[in-house]
Amino acid sequence: MSHQHPLRTPSRVVLGGFLAVMGVLHLTSGRKGFQIAVPDWMPGDKDTTVVISGLAELAVGLGVLSGRHQKAFGRLAALLFTAVFPGNIHQYENHLDAAPLLDTDEKRRNRLLLQPPLVWWALESTRQD
Repeated sequence: MSHQHPLRTPSRVVLGGFLAVMGVLHLTSGRKGFQIAVPDWMPGDKDTTVVISGLAELAVGLGVLSGRHQKAFGRLAALLFTAVFPGNIHQYENHLDAAPLLDTDEKRRNRLLLQPPLVWWALESTRQD
């Protein structure tokens, strides 16, 4: 008989909430700020990329929150965190401010370092023993 770690469910709920909130921010007040992180080499316009990524984050966040198919949604969350990494690199390399959270090189560098733990969090919090 397997037992799930007692912090896994709360961690999954926080992850789902985080993704859902970020998705809403992509579609509303944070929309312009997120456009800064879209690399110039991406096809299409930056606003469309932000809207699509926001819808994806919202959908995956709600999926993670639902608790159904959590392993699949955890993998999708990990893929999202991986997919945005080129944008984080672009923002860091080009010293692009997204105030107030990413308005210094140090904050942008720390954001890059946060990416692997976010991928781990997505996979671990949705793992089923």
